[in-house]
Amino acid sequence: MDFKTILVHLDHTERCSARVAFAAGLARAHGSHLIGLVPTGLYDGVIPANAIPPGVTDFIAESADHLRRRAEAISESFKVRVSGPIPVSHEIRLTDGTAVDAIVQHGRSSDLIVLGQEDRSARSDAPAHGLVPRVMLQAGRPVLVVPYAGSAEPKAKNVFVAWDGSRASAVAMRAALPLLAKARQVKLVFCRRLGEPHEPARLLVAETLQWLQRHGIKATAEEDVIEIDIAAALLSRACDLGADLMVMGGYGHSRLREMVLGGVTQQILAHMTFPILMAH
Repeated sequence: MDFKTILVHLDHTERCSARVAFAAGLARAHGSHLIGLVPTGLYDGVIPANAIPPGVTDFIAESADHLRRRAEAISESFKVRVSGPIPVSHEIRLTDGTAVDAIVQHGRSSDLIVLGQEDRSARSDAPAHGLVPRVMLQAGRPVLVVPYAGSAEPKAKNVFVAWDGSRASAVAMRAALPLLAKARQVKLVFCRRLGEPHEPARLLVAETLQWLQRHGIKATAEEDVIEIDIAAALLSRACDLGADLMVMGGYGHSRLREMVLGGVTQQILAHMTFPILMAH
């Protein structure tokens, strides 16, 4: 099992170059074909006031042309970054569809989708509010989220697996097998609140470690008894362990036809400082 095809979302934000570098590093490490997907923003973008010359008679046509030129510039930058001394098999796909719809549709024919953490403080004329959770809940593929701050290494050495025995966490761990196989250390961490019963049989921790062992992955496990909320406990413990990747199930539900996340997932996505692989 490996990532034969990786899709990375490209846009004109400042962190796009870091996301491309991360995705290209993953593709090199796993011998993957890398797809750079560029939604032009025609259907969900806002044209900056200074982007169109004054006196233009056909604003719609000029706007569409501006977005297309910008998408092509993003594409050229992507090609330069993945065609270095160790080139990556790659292709560019430009689409006028909305970012969420395009990533979901194209992501379904890939093994992994690389997205950027949402940065609400960043100014952009193509806002992507809720992009990560909506893609994760709709695409049917694992999503690897790259933080908007700091640097992220594509070759994870210390992997932190948030394990609760659920379907979502099992799906995420299976999706992460190619990354776990290349890691130096893999630790399963499961939490219970102070006063809750100790239930090792429900989590099947020993059996899960044996399953990983049969995949050539030597992992350890620990149980943490917590008094704070789960999201804060997981992020804190991951930092303590020096994790450079977290693997966890993504939880969500439908409310008035809008996909929303559960509280733990939402908090972790908001406060993450290292890459996180999620699956639903």
